[in-house]
Amino acid sequence: MRSVSKVERRVVAAAERVLARQGHVCPLDVLAGMGWLPPGQVTEWRQGRRPHLEACAAVSADRLVDAMEVFERWAAGQELRPAQVEYVAATRDRRPLRFTAAGDAGAEASFRTHWTPADMPERRREQLAARQSRPPDLVVVLAAKAFTCVGCGRTDSSMVMMEDAGPSCLACVDLDHLVFLPAGDAALTRRAKQASRLSAVVVRLDRSRRRHQRQGLLVEEAAVERAEEQCLSDEEARARRRERDRLRRAEADERLQEEFARQIGRLFPGCPPDRAAAIGRHTATRSSGRVGRSAAGQALEPDAVTRAVVASVRHEDTAYDELLMAGVPRDEARQQIRDDIERVLERWRRRP
Repeated sequence: MRSVSKVERRVVAAAERVLARQGHVCPLDVLAGMGWLPPGQVTEWRQGRRPHLEACAAVSADRLVDAMEVFERWAAGQELRPAQVEYVAATRDRRPLRFTAAGDAGAEASFRTHWTPADMPERRREQLAARQSRPPDLVVVLAAKAFTCVGCGRTDSSMVMMEDAGPSCLACVDLDHLVFLPAGDAALTRRAKQASRLSAVVVRLDRSRRRHQRQGLLVEEAAVERAEEQCLSDEEARARRRERDRLRRAEADERLQEEFARQIGRLFPGCPPDRAAAIGRHTATRSSGRVGRSAAGQALEPDAVTRAVVASVRHEDTAYDELLMAGVPRDEARQQIRDDIERVLERWRRRP
Protein backbone atom coordinates (compact mmCIF):
# COMPACT_ATOMS: atom_id res chain seq x y z
CA MET A 1 0.00 0.00 0.00
CA ARG A 2 1.41 3.39 -1.04
CA SER A 3 2.22 5.72 1.85
CA VAL A 4 0.70 9.21 1.70
CA SER A 5 2.96 12.14 2.50
CA LYS A 6 1.96 15.11 4.61
CA VAL A 7 2.09 17.40 1.56
CA GLU A 8 -0.18 15.08 -0.39
CA ARG A 9 -2.73 15.02 2.43
CA ARG A 10 -2.70 18.81 2.65
CA VAL A 11 -3.03 19.28 -1.11
CA VAL A 12 -5.92 16.85 -1.41
CA ALA A 13 -7.72 18.29 1.62
CA ALA A 14 -7.39 21.83 0.29
CA ALA A 15 -8.50 20.82 -3.21
CA GLU A 16 -11.56 18.99 -1.90
CA ARG A 17 -12.57 22.00 0.21
CA VAL A 18 -12.23 24.40 -2.72
CA LEU A 19 -14.16 22.12 -5.08
CA ALA A 20 -16.96 21.64 -2.56
CA ARG A 21 -17.18 25.37 -1.85
CA GLN A 22 -17.17 26.81 -5.37
CA GLY A 23 -17.79 23.93 -7.76
CA HIS A 24 -14.44 24.24 -9.57
CA VAL A 25 -10.80 24.31 -8.54
CA CYS A 26 -7.49 25.80 -9.69
CA PRO A 27 -3.88 25.66 -8.42
CA LEU A 28 -3.90 29.18 -6.94
CA ASP A 29 -6.95 28.43 -4.79
CA VAL A 30 -5.41 25.20 -3.53
CA LEU A 31 -2.04 26.75 -2.70
CA ALA A 32 -3.76 29.68 -0.98
CA GLY A 33 -5.91 27.24 1.00
CA MET A 34 -2.73 25.53 2.19
CA GLY A 35 -1.32 28.86 3.36
CA TRP A 36 1.50 28.77 0.82
CA LEU A 37 0.37 31.88 -1.07
CA PRO A 38 -0.18 34.91 1.20
CA PRO A 39 -3.17 36.93 -0.16
CA GLY A 40 -1.35 40.26 0.02
CA GLN A 41 1.58 38.93 -2.00
CA VAL A 42 -0.75 37.44 -4.62
CA THR A 43 -2.52 40.80 -4.94
CA GLU A 44 0.80 42.51 -5.67
CA TRP A 45 1.57 39.84 -8.28
CA ARG A 46 -1.81 40.34 -9.95
CA GLN A 47 -1.12 44.07 -10.03
CA GLY A 48 2.12 43.40 -11.90
CA ARG A 49 4.34 44.38 -8.97
CA ARG A 50 5.96 40.95 -8.59
CA PRO A 51 8.04 39.29 -11.33
CA HIS A 52 6.38 35.89 -10.93
CA LEU A 53 4.20 33.91 -8.54
CA GLU A 54 7.10 31.92 -7.10
CA ALA A 55 8.39 35.18 -5.62
CA CYS A 56 5.18 35.38 -3.53
CA ALA A 57 5.19 31.83 -2.20
CA ALA A 58 5.99 31.04 1.42
CA VAL A 59 7.74 27.83 0.31
CA SER A 60 10.46 26.93 -2.18
CA ALA A 61 9.88 26.39 -5.87
CA ASP A 62 10.59 22.66 -5.43
CA ARG A 63 7.76 22.32 -2.93
CA LEU A 64 5.41 24.11 -5.31
CA VAL A 65 6.35 21.60 -8.02
CA ASP A 66 5.63 18.71 -5.65
CA ALA A 67 2.25 20.19 -4.74
CA MET A 68 1.33 20.75 -8.40
CA GLU A 69 2.13 17.12 -9.24
CA VAL A 70 -0.09 15.90 -6.40
CA PHE A 71 -2.89 18.27 -7.40
CA GLU A 72 -2.87 17.18 -11.06
CA ARG A 73 -2.94 13.48 -10.07
CA TRP A 74 -5.87 14.18 -7.77
CA ALA A 75 -7.75 16.16 -10.44
CA ALA A 76 -7.26 13.37 -12.98
CA GLY A 77 -8.45 10.82 -10.45
CA GLN A 78 -11.61 12.85 -9.86
CA GLU A 79 -12.22 12.88 -13.67
CA LEU A 80 -12.30 16.69 -13.70
CA ARG A 81 -12.10 18.49 -17.04
CA PRO A 82 -9.15 20.87 -17.61
CA ALA A 83 -9.39 24.29 -19.28
CA GLN A 84 -6.76 26.96 -19.82
CA VAL A 85 -7.38 30.41 -18.32
CA GLU A 86 -5.51 33.57 -19.21
CA TYR A 87 -3.91 35.51 -16.34
CA VAL A 88 -3.13 39.15 -17.13
CA ALA A 89 -1.79 41.90 -14.89
CA ALA A 90 -3.89 44.81 -13.61
CA THR A 91 -1.67 47.21 -15.56
CA ARG A 92 -2.38 49.42 -18.54
CA ASP A 93 -0.59 47.06 -20.93
CA ARG A 94 -2.48 43.99 -19.59
CA ARG A 95 0.66 41.90 -19.92
CA PRO A 96 0.51 38.14 -19.21
CA LEU A 97 1.39 37.17 -15.66
CA ARG A 98 4.23 34.73 -15.04
CA PHE A 99 4.03 31.91 -12.52
CA THR A 100 7.60 30.59 -12.45
CA ALA A 101 11.02 32.19 -12.41
CA ALA A 102 12.26 29.90 -15.22
CA GLY A 103 9.18 30.50 -17.38
CA ASP A 104 8.95 26.82 -18.38
CA ALA A 105 6.01 26.43 -20.77
CA GLY A 106 4.75 23.21 -19.17
CA ALA A 107 4.81 24.62 -15.66
CA GLU A 108 3.14 27.84 -16.78
CA ALA A 109 0.37 25.87 -18.47
CA SER A 110 -0.20 23.79 -15.32
CA PHE A 111 -0.73 26.89 -13.21
CA ARG A 112 -3.16 28.33 -15.77
CA THR A 113 -5.27 25.16 -15.86
CA HIS A 114 -8.61 25.27 -14.07
CA TRP A 115 -10.58 22.09 -13.39
CA THR A 116 -14.36 21.57 -13.48
CA PRO A 117 -16.61 18.52 -12.90
CA ALA A 118 -17.32 16.45 -16.00
CA ASP A 119 -21.09 16.82 -15.49
CA MET A 120 -21.05 20.63 -15.39
CA PRO A 121 -23.38 22.03 -18.11
CA GLU A 122 -21.48 23.39 -21.09
CA ARG A 123 -23.13 26.81 -20.83
CA ARG A 124 -22.10 27.08 -17.19
CA ARG A 125 -18.57 26.01 -18.14
CA GLU A 126 -18.34 28.74 -20.79
CA GLN A 127 -19.62 31.40 -18.38
CA LEU A 128 -17.09 30.34 -15.77
CA ALA A 129 -14.20 30.40 -18.27
CA ALA A 130 -15.23 33.87 -19.47
CA ARG A 131 -15.37 35.24 -15.92
CA GLN A 132 -12.03 33.72 -14.94
CA SER A 133 -10.32 35.09 -18.06
CA ARG A 134 -11.69 38.61 -17.58
CA PRO A 135 -8.88 41.16 -17.12
CA PRO A 136 -8.60 42.45 -13.53
CA ASP A 137 -9.46 46.02 -12.60
CA LEU A 138 -6.87 48.73 -12.94
CA VAL A 139 -5.70 49.77 -9.46
CA VAL A 140 -4.92 53.29 -8.24
CA VAL A 141 -3.47 53.88 -4.76
CA LEU A 142 -4.35 56.76 -2.46
CA ALA A 143 -0.86 57.88 -1.49
CA ALA A 144 -0.15 57.85 2.25
CA LYS A 145 2.75 60.26 1.76
CA ALA A 146 4.10 62.60 -0.90
CA PHE A 147 5.64 60.96 -3.95
CA THR A 148 7.42 62.10 -7.07
CA CYS A 149 5.86 61.05 -10.36
CA VAL A 150 8.42 59.26 -12.53
CA GLY A 151 6.82 60.72 -15.64
CA CYS A 152 6.42 64.45 -14.99
CA GLY A 153 8.09 64.96 -11.62
CA ARG A 154 5.04 66.46 -9.88
CA THR A 155 4.73 65.92 -6.12
CA ASP A 156 1.24 67.24 -5.34
CA SER A 157 -0.92 64.37 -6.65
CA SER A 158 -2.89 62.35 -4.07
CA MET A 159 -3.37 59.27 -6.28
CA VAL A 160 -0.74 57.08 -7.89
CA MET A 161 -0.60 54.10 -10.21
CA MET A 162 2.38 51.84 -9.62
CA GLU A 163 4.16 51.02 -12.85
CA ASP A 164 7.42 49.23 -13.63
CA ALA A 165 9.35 52.50 -13.67
CA GLY A 166 7.80 53.66 -10.39
CA PRO A 167 4.81 55.70 -9.16
CA SER A 168 2.95 57.69 -11.82
CA CYS A 169 0.33 60.40 -11.34
CA LEU A 170 -3.10 60.11 -12.96
CA ALA A 171 -2.24 62.60 -15.71
CA CYS A 172 0.70 60.48 -16.85
CA VAL A 173 -1.41 57.33 -17.02
CA ASP A 174 -4.32 59.09 -18.78
CA LEU A 175 -6.79 58.67 -15.93
CA ASP A 176 -7.01 62.31 -14.80
CA HIS A 177 -10.31 62.87 -16.65
CA LEU A 178 -12.09 60.40 -14.34
CA VAL A 179 -13.91 61.38 -11.13
CA PHE A 180 -13.66 59.67 -7.74
CA LEU A 181 -16.77 57.80 -6.57
CA PRO A 182 -16.36 56.84 -2.88
CA ALA A 183 -17.36 53.36 -1.72
CA GLY A 184 -20.51 52.92 0.33
CA ASP A 185 -23.39 52.57 -2.14
CA ALA A 186 -23.05 49.18 -3.82
CA ALA A 187 -25.79 49.77 -6.41
CA LEU A 188 -24.41 53.17 -7.42
CA THR A 189 -20.89 51.78 -7.66
CA ARG A 190 -21.95 48.77 -9.73
CA ARG A 191 -24.03 50.82 -12.17
CA ALA A 192 -21.42 53.55 -12.55
CA LYS A 193 -18.76 50.98 -13.36
CA GLN A 194 -21.00 49.31 -15.94
CA ALA A 195 -21.71 52.65 -17.61
CA SER A 196 -18.09 53.84 -17.64
CA ARG A 197 -15.90 52.88 -20.58
CA LEU A 198 -12.79 53.25 -18.40
CA SER A 199 -12.53 52.73 -14.66
CA ALA A 200 -10.04 51.95 -11.90
CA VAL A 201 -10.34 50.70 -8.34
CA VAL A 202 -8.97 53.10 -5.71
CA VAL A 203 -7.32 51.51 -2.66
CA ARG A 204 -5.45 52.67 0.43
CA LEU A 205 -2.89 50.74 2.46
CA ASP A 206 -4.19 49.71 5.88
CA ARG A 207 -0.96 49.37 7.82
CA SER A 208 -2.55 47.64 10.81
CA ARG A 209 -3.92 44.84 8.60
CA ARG A 210 -1.01 45.01 6.14
CA ARG A 211 -3.24 45.04 3.10
CA HIS A 212 -4.94 47.49 0.77
CA GLN A 213 -8.54 48.46 1.51
CA ARG A 214 -10.90 49.48 -1.27
CA GLN A 215 -11.89 53.16 -1.10
CA GLY A 216 -13.97 53.61 -4.25
CA LEU A 217 -13.75 53.91 -8.03
CA LEU A 218 -12.47 56.27 -10.66
CA VAL A 219 -15.15 56.49 -13.39
CA GLU A 220 -16.39 58.86 -16.06
CA GLU A 221 -18.54 61.70 -14.74
CA ALA A 222 -21.35 60.92 -17.18
CA ALA A 223 -21.43 57.35 -15.86
CA VAL A 224 -21.97 58.60 -12.29
CA GLU A 225 -24.86 60.82 -13.40
CA ARG A 226 -26.50 57.95 -15.29
CA ALA A 227 -26.07 55.61 -12.30
CA GLU A 228 -27.60 58.16 -9.91
CA GLU A 229 -30.70 58.46 -12.11
CA GLN A 230 -31.11 54.68 -12.16
CA CYS A 231 -30.72 54.40 -8.39
CA LEU A 232 -33.36 57.08 -7.74
CA SER A 233 -35.88 55.19 -9.86
CA ASP A 234 -35.80 51.97 -7.80
CA GLU A 235 -34.70 53.11 -4.34
CA GLU A 236 -37.73 51.64 -2.52
CA ALA A 237 -37.32 48.17 -4.02
CA ARG A 238 -33.59 48.14 -3.22
CA ALA A 239 -34.31 49.21 0.37
CA ARG A 240 -36.59 46.20 0.85
CA ARG A 241 -33.97 43.92 -0.67
CA ARG A 242 -31.26 45.35 1.61
CA GLU A 243 -33.37 44.59 4.67
CA ARG A 244 -33.93 41.00 3.53
CA ASP A 245 -30.21 40.62 2.88
CA ARG A 246 -29.39 42.07 6.31
CA LEU A 247 -31.59 39.51 8.05
CA ARG A 248 -30.17 36.68 5.97
CA ARG A 249 -26.59 37.69 6.79
CA ALA A 250 -27.39 37.98 10.50
CA GLU A 251 -28.83 34.45 10.51
CA ALA A 252 -25.81 33.10 8.61
CA ASP A 253 -23.43 34.83 11.04
CA GLU A 254 -25.21 33.35 14.03
CA ARG A 255 -25.06 29.85 12.51
CA LEU A 256 -21.34 30.20 11.81
CA GLN A 257 -20.62 31.39 15.36
CA GLU A 258 -22.58 28.46 16.81
CA GLU A 259 -20.84 25.95 14.54
CA PHE A 260 -17.46 27.45 15.42
CA ALA A 261 -18.22 27.06 19.12
CA ARG A 262 -19.26 23.42 18.61
CA GLN A 263 -16.02 22.72 16.73
CA ILE A 264 -14.08 24.24 19.63
CA GLY A 265 -15.92 21.85 21.92
CA ARG A 266 -14.92 18.90 19.76
CA LEU A 267 -11.25 19.88 19.60
CA PHE A 268 -11.05 21.17 23.18
CA PRO A 269 -13.69 19.29 25.22
CA GLY A 270 -12.35 20.83 28.44
CA CYS A 271 -13.06 24.38 27.27
CA PRO A 272 -16.03 25.85 29.21
CA PRO A 273 -19.09 26.11 26.91
CA ASP A 274 -19.60 29.82 27.59
CA ARG A 275 -15.94 30.47 26.72
CA ALA A 276 -16.26 28.50 23.47
CA ALA A 277 -19.36 30.51 22.59
CA ALA A 278 -17.54 33.78 23.32
CA ILE A 279 -14.59 32.76 21.13
CA GLY A 280 -17.00 31.81 18.34
CA ARG A 281 -18.78 35.17 18.50
CA HIS A 282 -15.53 37.12 18.59
CA THR A 283 -13.61 35.37 15.83
CA ALA A 284 -16.56 34.93 13.43
CA THR A 285 -17.77 38.55 13.53
CA ARG A 286 -18.44 39.77 10.01
CA SER A 287 -15.87 42.19 8.54
CA SER A 288 -13.58 41.69 11.55
CA GLY A 289 -10.74 40.24 9.49
CA ARG A 290 -10.29 37.55 12.15
CA VAL A 291 -9.52 33.92 11.43
CA GLY A 292 -13.16 32.88 11.81
CA ARG A 293 -14.08 34.92 8.71
CA SER A 294 -11.32 33.42 6.56
CA ALA A 295 -12.09 30.59 4.13
CA ALA A 296 -10.40 28.14 6.50
CA GLY A 297 -12.37 29.47 9.46
CA GLN A 298 -15.72 29.23 7.70
CA ALA A 299 -14.81 25.68 6.70
CA LEU A 300 -14.12 24.98 10.42
CA GLU A 301 -10.65 23.65 9.67
CA PRO A 302 -8.92 22.45 12.87
CA ASP A 303 -5.87 24.70 12.34
CA ALA A 304 -8.06 27.80 11.98
CA VAL A 305 -10.15 26.91 15.04
CA THR A 306 -7.01 26.25 17.06
CA ARG A 307 -5.56 29.63 16.07
CA ALA A 308 -8.73 31.34 17.28
CA VAL A 309 -8.55 29.50 20.62
CA VAL A 310 -4.85 30.33 21.01
CA ALA A 311 -5.56 34.01 20.36
CA SER A 312 -8.27 34.02 23.02
CA VAL A 313 -6.05 32.27 25.58
CA ARG A 314 -3.19 34.66 24.82
CA HIS A 315 -5.26 37.71 25.70
CA GLU A 316 -7.54 36.29 28.41
CA ASP A 317 -5.41 33.78 30.31
CA THR A 318 -1.86 35.14 30.19
CA ALA A 319 0.00 38.36 30.97
CA TYR A 320 0.49 39.09 27.26
CA ASP A 321 -1.47 42.36 27.20
CA GLU A 322 0.30 43.60 30.33
CA LEU A 323 3.68 42.82 28.76
CA LEU A 324 2.77 44.83 25.66
CA MET A 325 1.65 47.75 27.82
CA ALA A 326 4.98 47.58 29.64
CA GLY A 327 6.80 48.03 26.34
CA VAL A 328 7.96 44.45 25.82
CA PRO A 329 8.42 43.75 22.06
CA ARG A 330 5.66 41.62 20.57
CA ASP A 331 7.83 38.64 19.63
CA GLU A 332 9.51 38.61 23.04
CA ALA A 333 6.15 38.85 24.82
CA ARG A 334 4.81 35.90 22.84
CA GLN A 335 7.88 33.87 23.70
CA GLN A 336 7.42 34.59 27.40
CA ILE A 337 3.80 33.42 27.52
CA ARG A 338 4.12 30.43 25.18
CA ASP A 339 4.27 27.86 28.00
CA ASP A 340 1.26 29.47 29.71
CA ILE A 341 -0.80 29.06 26.54
CA GLU A 342 0.24 25.43 26.13
CA ARG A 343 -0.76 24.63 29.72
CA VAL A 344 -4.26 26.00 29.14
CA LEU A 345 -4.62 24.19 25.81
CA GLU A 346 -3.42 20.92 27.33
CA ARG A 347 -6.01 21.23 30.08
CA TRP A 348 -8.77 22.00 27.57
CA ARG A 349 -7.81 19.06 25.36
CA ARG A 350 -8.78 16.69 28.20
CA ARG A 351 -12.42 15.90 28.82
CA PRO A 352 -13.67 17.31 32.14
